[in-house]
Amino acid sequence: MNIDTGPLAAPFLVIALIYAAVGQAGASGYIAVMGLAGFAPLAMKTTALSLNLMVAAIGTVLFLKAGRLSWRNVWPFAILGFPSSMLGGAVQLPESVYFPVVGIVLILSALQMMRTAFHGRPSASGTVVTPPFGAALATGAVIGFVSGTTGTGGGVFLAPIILSMNWGTARQTAATTAVYNLMNSAAALVGAYAAWNHIPAALPIWLAAVAIGGSVGAWIGSRYLSDRWLRGILAFLLLVSGIKLIW
Repeated sequence: MNIDTGPLAAPFLVIALIYAAVGQAGASGYIAVMGLAGFAPLAMKTTALSLNLMVAAIGTVLFLKAGRLSWRNVWPFAILGFPSSMLGGAVQLPESVYFPVVGIVLILSALQMMRTAFHGRPSASGTVVTPPFGAALATGAVIGFVSGTTGTGGGVFLAPIILSMNWGTARQTAATTAVYNLMNSAAALVGAYAAWNHIPAALPIWLAAVAIGGSVGAWIGSRYLSDRWLRGILAFLLLVSGIKLIW
């Protein structure tokens, strides 16, 4: 690729910091930046999954250490989410299809993030209920395939669904989506092994950048910050990037 990849470490670090502060891993943000930078589809997909895997792993470890992770909340979504993500990872969409699909995904991500930013979290004040097993399986499978195909991880879609259905508190949802992102990003990356040669040589630098950003963001977000404005800003950036990819 004729792209100066080095300077992207800074925006990737900032994206990881902001996303981690609101319990996400950042794949849709990385894709938005790479789309604006002119990356090819396979490079975007594999790079986003790699960066997402790093930040999701950090988030999972932090939730485990804090004793906030309940595997009972994770496994119904992961049973079909993992294989669906692997299947989606193996799908290589042509550029004429990939960019519009990812553009739509980014726009949907923006709308869902706006919803959680400006309408609050229903589960924070409502009664948390156990998700129906069939609904959790279907949700995990559909999001897993879409996220694997596009390289978006899936947590940005899963979190609003869990919260709107009162399937978990805000902290439970953050922990669940961290593990879901980790498992699905790993599965999709394995499924996309045939495209690993499209990963830019600068990936190790970017991994270090998002590791720093993700760690700082998770620490700050869990202690100090209200995420309403962070989600609003991210939603705007995703919306603009999604529209650009489509048009």
